[in-house]
Amino acid sequence: MTTKIFVRERRKIEKGEKKPRFRVVGVSGGDVKLYARHVRKKELEQICAASGAEAVYLQAGKGERNGGGQTAD
Repeated sequence: MTTKIFVRERRKIEKGEKKPRFRVVGVSGGDVKLYARHVRKKELEQICAASGAEAVYLQAGKGERNGGGQTAD
């Protein structure tokens, strides 16, 4: 079974900002343990190359924000 690392782009990041852009969501299979929550794309590619894992980039939803949250009365 191939190890997969699921990541998505961070929401509160500005273009040109020098902070890691991706958020690790989960890891499936294998013995890969990630201790950082936020990683740079270059770091993620190096981890995948060294461990034989595959990076899966999740699409961030940009919905209407109309479900499940609390409402102010």
